[in-house]
Amino acid sequence: MNITKLFCLFITPLFLLSNSPAFAYVEKDTAVLRVMNKAAGKTQIVPIKVGAKKQYDGLNIKVRSCKQSDPFDAENFFVFIEIYTKTDERIFSGWMNRNEPGQNPLQDDTYDVWLEKCE
Repeated sequence: MNITKLFCLFITPLFLLSNSPAFAYVEKDTAVLRVMNKAAGKTQIVPIKVGAKKQYDGLNIKVRSCKQSDPFDAENFFVFIEIYTKTDERIFSGWMNRNEPGQNPLQDDTYDVWLEKCE
């Protein structure tokens, strides 16, 4: 058996398996959230920098991380946020996924919050 056939049969498959792509994320600087005040009947887009805390209406929102899926995969965004009332009562802490808004959104008596995108 010559070297070329040996390479094609044994070495190439090992190389392809070892270089299989891992799912990667791109860190972004700003989370763009949609906040709905049910009592007032209004929605608004609220951009918040990662690491910053922003007060909006009756909420204090802190963004810990905002990530975009690998640009070569289907586009998706993820944000880790903490949401507090004005009295500093935590009402939400966790990850939100833009492509699955019903999976883990904030659904409060007064407010709903969804992730729109990361920039």
